[in-house]
Amino acid sequence: MSLRAEYELGCDCLPLVDVAAAVPAAEITLRIRPGEGERPTFLVRVTGDETTAEAVEAAFDETAFVGEYTPVDADGETRRYRIRPGTSMAEQLGDCLDDLDGLRALYEAPVDVDLIRATPTGWVQRGRFADRAAFDELRTYWQDEGVSVRLRLLTREGRDDAGDGLTDPQRAALRTAHEMGYFEIPRTASLADVAAELDISASACSERLRRAQTRLVEAHVDESRADGT
Repeated sequence: MSLRAEYELGCDCLPLVDVAAAVPAAEITLRIRPGEGERPTFLVRVTGDETTAEAVEAAFDETAFVGEYTPVDADGETRRYRIRPGTSMAEQLGDCLDDLDGLRALYEAPVDVDLIRATPTGWVQRGRFADRAAFDELRTYWQDEGVSVRLRLLTREGRDDAGDGLTDPQRAALRTAHEMGYFEIPRTASLADVAAELDISASACSERLRRAQTRLVEAHVDESRADGT
């Protein structure tokens, strides 16, 4: 069963991060058209009021990444642009990442990224992975390059978790702890290991796991009482 993950990449060299930092009021999402070599076309959606949109376009003019941008359409506070990069992958990322060939190979793996959002500190990505190994390969690549990876959501496709009462961070913490072996006897992962995987402190991880477990126990007990069992 495939996995669905949402995670933050802390890297200010990624495209349009400087624009997001210059105009933090804007929500900037992007898609990359594959198969166009070192300078693929980016399709960018900007959400914000007119003043925000004008500030984003001014930032487009200032960043080296944007070689040319073309407004495509506007709908309320959402504007879409087509961007032709002014820099190659090596020029954009070469000062931050050592293994650019590894990056190219990484995104040829069985991963389907359906969201990229530029933030003032990096990208938020959401995608589907063939299995945990595929996600771990992506995470390991970025961490080996010195980029922080903060897991926001990790769930298996095809499961309906909407009725479990957990928040997305709680569910991600439980699932990560389970898959790493935190709940096994004997444990094969420590609390610190799980916290590092989630990129949070050990105390925050402990609290998140306790709250999640309490919520599941409460939900199970309430359900049992309602059934008379």
